[in-house]
Amino acid sequence: MTFVDEVKNAVTPRAALLVTGVLALQLLFIASYIGALHNPKPTDVPFGVVAPQQVSARLVTELKNLPGDPLDARAVTDAATARRQILDREIDGALIVNPRGTTDTVLVASGGGTVLATSLTKIIKAADFTQHRTARAVDVAPASKQDFDGLSSFYLAVGWCVGGYLCASILAISAGSRPANRQRAVIRTGVMALYSIAGGIGGAIIIGPILGALPGSFWGMSGLGALTVFAVGMITLALEALTGIVGIGLAVLIVVIAGNPSAGGAFPLPMLPDFWRAIGPALPPGASTWTARSIAYFRGNAVTGPLLVLSAWAVVGTVVTMLMAMRKKPETTGAADTPLMGAAGGGSTPV
Repeated sequence: MTFVDEVKNAVTPRAALLVTGVLALQLLFIASYIGALHNPKPTDVPFGVVAPQQVSARLVTELKNLPGDPLDARAVTDAATARRQILDREIDGALIVNPRGTTDTVLVASGGGTVLATSLTKIIKAADFTQHRTARAVDVAPASKQDFDGLSSFYLAVGWCVGGYLCASILAISAGSRPANRQRAVIRTGVMALYSIAGGIGGAIIIGPILGALPGSFWGMSGLGALTVFAVGMITLALEALTGIVGIGLAVLIVVIAGNPSAGGAFPLPMLPDFWRAIGPALPPGASTWTARSIAYFRGNAVTGPLLVLSAWAVVGTVVTMLMAMRKKPETTGAADTPLMGAAGGGSTPV
């Protein structure tokens, strides 16, 4: 047999298609990460302004019209309200104008992202300088000293997401991408649930008691971790049930390629381009990162929406997995969907 014949036998259409898909994922990975993170700058950041009534409207307009539109300024009645809105995650910062002097105050929250807090301070100091005023920064929700640049929440969420799709991928590789029947689908869901609980608690132990990187409720973090792992794992199982081994690649596309750069981790959402800012809150990494920061630094505020997002992914993944198990018979063709054989030569049954 010639070398050309060997190539024809080795490179099947299915293999060629899978390799092409991997190349596409690679290029999308590069495009997504660089597209989202190569030029971060604040745009339309929700920002409060507390100022005397006679200058408030003018100041809000001036801040809205700064070059590059970094701030979405709005009037706030008083400093206490501005502080509360920051802790409720309604705004990301606020300017408190001192009517009796020339030194104003910038309220920021580095727990929501140190880079954003620093950027807001610089913007206001530059604007005040043109008015012959100065500004001092007050951090109302400071990041932990062990949480460099406020990144620990993001890395924790990424770890949970990776665990979810890796566990689902291992189930597919070891026992067939499509469960054999409804009972086996229930078993896989149960395995994923137990794994998710262990992963959630384990992540919370590492980030809290062991490393001391994040404050906040241990059990709150554990529950968030379990929900994140389960949501990602079940949507991966659902994609595998729909498309076979290709589902692993689709999960990587959703969670890693689209989800991680848009999660608001390395740079908070207001510093990302419009596309990534729009999709981030709807994907598991973004919803989990936001919730982890809220638990750690914002008294658990503003978590209903992100938790509903994670719950929706979990429910959809579970329902699709069950429905596909009832509709489809186990696949017997293709190495990717064939269960591994036991060491003694006996066949194992898909789980």
